[in-house]
Formats: sequence, C-alpha cells, structure tokens
Amino acid sequence: MAFTKKTVRDADVAGKRVLMRVDFNVPLKDGVVTDDTRVRAAIPTIEYLKDKGAKIILMSHLGRPKGDGPEPQFSLKPAADKLAEITGYDVKFVDDTYGEKAKAAVDALADGEILVLENVRFDKREKKNDPEIAKILASYGDIFVLDAFGTAHRAQGSVVGPAAYLPAYAGFLLEKEVDTLTSIFAEPERPFVAIVGGSKVSSKIGVLDHLIDSADTLIIGGGMAYTFFLAQGMSVGLSLKEEDWVERAGEMLKKAEEKGVKILLPIDNRVADHFGEDAVPEVVSSDAIPDDREGMDIGPETEKLYADAVKAAKTVFWNGPMGVFEFDNFAHGTEAVARAIADSDCTSIIGGGDSVAAINKFGLADKMSWISTGGGASMELVEGKALPGVEALLDA
Repeated sequence: MAFTKKTVRDADVAGKRVLMRVDFNVPLKDGVVTDDTRVRAAIPTIEYLKDKGAKIILMSHLGRPKGDGPEPQFSLKPAADKLAEITGYDVKFVDDTYGEKAKAAVDALADGEILVLENVRFDKREKKNDPEIAKILASYGDIFVLDAFGTAHRAQGSVVGPAAYLPAYAGFLLEKEVDTLTSIFAEPERPFVAIVGGSKVSSKIGVLDHLIDSADTLIIGGGMAYTFFLAQGMSVGLSLKEEDWVERAGEMLKKAEEKGVKILLPIDNRVADHFGEDAVPEVVSSDAIPDDREGMDIGPETEKLYADAVKAAKTVFWNGPMGVFEFDNFAHGTEAVARAIADSDCTSIIGGGDSVAAINKFGLADKMSWISTGGGASMELVEGKALPGVEALLDA
C-alpha cells in the first residue's frame, strides 16, 4: 500500500511560512532532554524545508500540563535547545503559543529560519480541538505540515485543526511511519512472527485480533499472558489478570488454531512474593504458579522458545515488554527477546511505546530495521484504523 496523501515534496515552500506539527514530547530530567529520538526523527523534514528556504514554525505538546497556562517543567525550550545542538542550526524559541508575542516572533522570521512555539497544551482548548485554537495556529502559516506520527491518532487542535484552513501535507517521518507499518501487514515476508507484550489484553485486543489474521506465529508475553493462562484453565496466583477478558482470550486461542496460526505462551515464569524492585525472582513452570506468588517476567525456557521462533522469522513485529523490565531483576525476558531480534537477519519493526524504551535501555536501537515513534498511533494502524491526523491531509 503506497502512502495516499500529499507530502512536503508536493508543496512549493520557498519563502512560505510552514507551520509544522512535530512530536517533541520528549522525556526531561532537570530541564534536559534524556532521550532525543523524537527530535532526531523530525530533522529530515526540517532540513528539507530549510534547504528550500521556508520559514519554519514548529509546534508540539510535551507531557500533560493542566491547560491553565505555562508550567515551566513542561516547557518546550529544552527540546528547541536539543534541536539546535543536534543540527547546529540557530533555533529560535518563543515562550508563547497563541498570543501577540508568538505572532510577533512568527512575523520576524526570515527565509530558512526556525522558530519553536511554546507547548500547545498550555491551553486546554488544544485537546478539545477548539476551532479558535486551530484558527490562531493556522494564521501563522501559509502551509501546514504534519510530521507528528506519535499524535496522528488524536483529533486535537494542533494535529488536525490547521488542515481546515491551510493546504495540509505530510512530513517525511509521517509518510515513512504509515508506509512501513501498513506494508508490513499487507505483504510481510514470511515466516512473519508477531510479539505482543504489556500488561493488559483489553488494551491490545484489536491488535491481537488483527495479528492472528496476518502473522504465522504470535508470541504473547507480559502481564496479558496470565489472562490467556486462565482461559486454558490454569491458576495464576496473584498475577495480573483480567477476569472479564478470559472468555475473549479463549476465543482468540480457538480462532488461531482454526487459522493454523501458532500462538506461543510462556512455559515458565519468573515469579515473586511482592511487586517491587527488591523482589527476588523464582522460576516456576506455567502450570505451577503458587497461590501466593505473582508472575513478573517470562522464564529462561520461554526465552529460549521465543528466541528460536524469532531466529526462524523473516519479518518480526514487536510491541510490549515481556515483564516488568523497569526492575532489573525482571528485565531478563524483555532483554532476551530484544537481543534475539537484534541478532536475527529479519526485517524488524518495533511498534513504539515501552518496547522502544526497552530497546534503548539495552542499547540495541541500531540493530532494528524500523522503530516507530508512536505507541498508540502504531497500534491503531496495526488494527487497520484510519488516523485522524493523516485523514485531514490533502489526497495525493
């Protein structure tokens, strides 16, 4: 499936004011960006616009401010500084988004200059997709570019709003994300192995369902595995479980069997007597989880089983950790899977979210074919849903 929307290549941007929605929602510590993945991801489009002599106005959200005005800990200034540091460009920043100060900063831009506006979410109307907000933002530009894949699934003021008033195009990141994620499911090189982890079946139900339709093998790990154990009549002790989803999990196991899709569930687990960084892992077989223990990670036998499946794959899609990888004692399963993917010759697509955090934690990012910058957005694409941000752009 080719990308069906116009991109910045289709726009005449020379001397124009280009209002661009980027995803600079980066983690900060003491006012410094601790992971610049998302900033780097936006650079190809920014470079292209700069080379073509556009006036570039960047906007993004960061964190979850209340929306009643500026909150210094959520300022985009550190992201603007990081962009300047990586590119060597002079990046201007204005501590205003919808007011006179922002307008003046936009008006002062020369061709090829870059301006970063303050956090769009400092005003609660942004999340409500208030047309007033969209109009103000649109007034800053002649052209709108969406390159924020991480928020393309949200119908919010700065994501879809300006497209109602300005010609709207996709940036290179958005194009590549949508292309990569849709093509992998349309025509994967087989065997296609999908790995889904994370805590809840309920939040990934559409994804799991869709993967049973397209994958040859579906590997399940993380907290959601215990709901599948219950569906098989096993007891899970104090492990995370979703009683309301047991029947649905059982139906999925049946559907996979009917379609000839192999579902791999953990055969052993690392369990503990409490949830904490200091908890001591004990390895137990999946049919022997004690009543007073909770599953926290897949066990060593499962790691081997999953790694073998990955070794045999031509295409691998991974979303969600195998255990509580934030605790070093229970990061082993997630690391084993990440290393198996890194060591394999397969095309590997990492579907955003915690999996990316895990890959960065183990320093394996450069071994993956494609790492998505959007967790929620990539999951919705995998489910076959349309993304509002993409829908709002001009058709190619």
